[in-house]
Amino acid sequence: MSRRKRPGVLGVIVTIVVLAAVATGIFLIGSPAQERARRTDQRRVADLTGVAVAVDLYWSRKASLPQSLQDLAKEPGATVRINDPSTGESYEYRSLDGAGYEVCARFENDSGETAGPMGANSWSHGSGRHCFRREAQKIPGLSAQ
Repeated sequence: MSRRKRPGVLGVIVTIVVLAAVATGIFLIGSPAQERARRTDQRRVADLTGVAVAVDLYWSRKASLPQSLQDLAKEPGATVRINDPSTGESYEYRSLDGAGYEVCARFENDSGETAGPMGANSWSHGSGRHCFRREAQKIPGLSAQ
């Protein structure tokens, strides 16, 4: 009889260890919903980075800013994503003065202080709607038409 009880005790111990490992994993990396939100925010930053690159190209070719993201997306060779991956709505864009413009998106999480590969704080954002002010840069070797 004692042999039959040992596998039961071992099973309980294994179950406790597995549950503890799962709980620790969720605590360390977050829930699947949190991870999905983090990745969606990363995609938004990547999309806005692509918009910034496309604006620089537009500025270099035409010496003006596009009137809208739709105009930017219509440019030959443009592969810019202008719609939010979660809602499908267009990101916000508006030209300001001179070479200045602004792009906005709604984020699910705060990025902290080190978001984006273009330097510290380049695309840092809080949760909710956030706008980034940028200046169009001329790409060397391209001239306005």
